[in-house]
Amino acid sequence: MAQIVYRVSGRDGDRRVTKAFRNTDQGRQAALAFKRELSDSRTRYDVRTRIGGRVVTRTFASKKEADAYAATTEADRLRGVMFDPGRGRVTVRELGAEWLASNPAKRADTRATDEYHLRTHIFPALGDRRIDSVVQTDVQSLVNHLSARLAPRTVRRAHGVLRSLCAYAEMTDRIGRSPCRNVKLPRVQPLERSMPLPEDLARLVAAMDESNRPMVYLGAVLGLRFSEVAGLRVGRMDLGSGSVSVNETITRDSQGRPVFDAPKSAASRRTIALPAPLREPEADSDALVFVSPEGGPLRYANWRNRVWSPAREAAGLPNLGFHDLRRAMATALVEDRTDMKTTQVRMGHSDSRLTLALYAQAVPEADQAAADRLSGRFIPGSRDERAMGGKQQNPAGDEDGL
Repeated sequence: MAQIVYRVSGRDGDRRVTKAFRNTDQGRQAALAFKRELSDSRTRYDVRTRIGGRVVTRTFASKKEADAYAATTEADRLRGVMFDPGRGRVTVRELGAEWLASNPAKRADTRATDEYHLRTHIFPALGDRRIDSVVQTDVQSLVNHLSARLAPRTVRRAHGVLRSLCAYAEMTDRIGRSPCRNVKLPRVQPLERSMPLPEDLARLVAAMDESNRPMVYLGAVLGLRFSEVAGLRVGRMDLGSGSVSVNETITRDSQGRPVFDAPKSAASRRTIALPAPLREPEADSDALVFVSPEGGPLRYANWRNRVWSPAREAAGLPNLGFHDLRRAMATALVEDRTDMKTTQVRMGHSDSRLTLALYAQAVPEADQAAADRLSGRFIPGSRDERAMGGKQQNPAGDEDGL
């Protein structure tokens, strides 16, 4: 429980003296009597609270401020949210290093992204500030400053890193409340996604050398991410059962070097059926299926510049990304009415809602078919007109058009 102590100081002749008194009737009377004996006297109010095995003291100039702080501290104690103000004296830069080291399970590429945003966007503005001095307006000012020169998605990622850092500070009792709350972020416009058709993929594959062509189909037919394709080993392809196991990926560390890592999530660790055209036996089961010209693991940036970009330009698909192959697969599975559980497993998602929200897209043909069905249901005569149109187009009654 918080205790208030009166600390009276003043001049007693040539000496300056200080004496403390308890916050009781007797103590207050003794403090007043002592104060009358001094010249140039003043009273300060210490609020002492035991937190985590040690006594924390805050000093106030007025009794009203001390009472208010003591009441707040006691309420925090009863709610179980009390924290040690002394622990907040660490800088944002120091806390950032501690936060990065606190999660050994974090993927190498995620750690590299966090380090980049801390080093480039957060530390220059807040790195030397104590974490307990950062308030909501500081975070909003940083977001506004970044928004003036960076894309909205980059600003949101940087804010996400700072929000995670402040959540760690709150969890470790450095601060009582995160300053990242109620921050206005820039609006992100949905990206125009490319939806490759079978003939597009045929042109893309034709523009590649034979060693890289299977990567396109592993993305479009199996829905593998580039990191999963790059980390695929021969031994993970079971030609007997016709399946492939995704248990390893290749990502990058903070220096951009390729490193082997676990799949993105538990759901991403999966075994899926392998189509017959992709079942080609290899000798060394531990060897990577795809390697760089030097024989080492693939680096995405190098592979993109050496193989992907020239091939998509030659195929007339300048905006196509490798990840768009996953979206094409998800859309094709939904369009072909594959059950959602199978689609979710092949995509490596933990929740089918993610599959529908981020990957599966409406195609024009399916949209037109839906419009025609709704028209036939709700617009009088439209069903008959459509039926008549179908008869006029096939007067001989043959079934070639079915």
